[in-house]
Amino acid sequence: MKNENIPENTKSKSIKEIKDEINQILEKLESKETNLSDSMNDYARLISLNKHIDTLFKKRNKEISFIGKKTKKNF
Repeated sequence: MKNENIPENTKSKSIKEIKDEINQILEKLESKETNLSDSMNDYARLISLNKHIDTLFKKRNKEISFIGKKTKKNF
């Protein structure tokens, strides 16, 4: 997933902040008091948040792998 498609206001959020926003959007989508237009916008926001979390996890995975390889060489 390309990082360039993620809005700046999303890039600056922590995983916890993103998780909280996702939960709020899911609660809203699950309510019966939502219209189609809002639901579509919320769904697009969920996709954006998911892309950002995926990017963060991939970055952390690389960092952990690097540390693991570095530690292995020291033994």
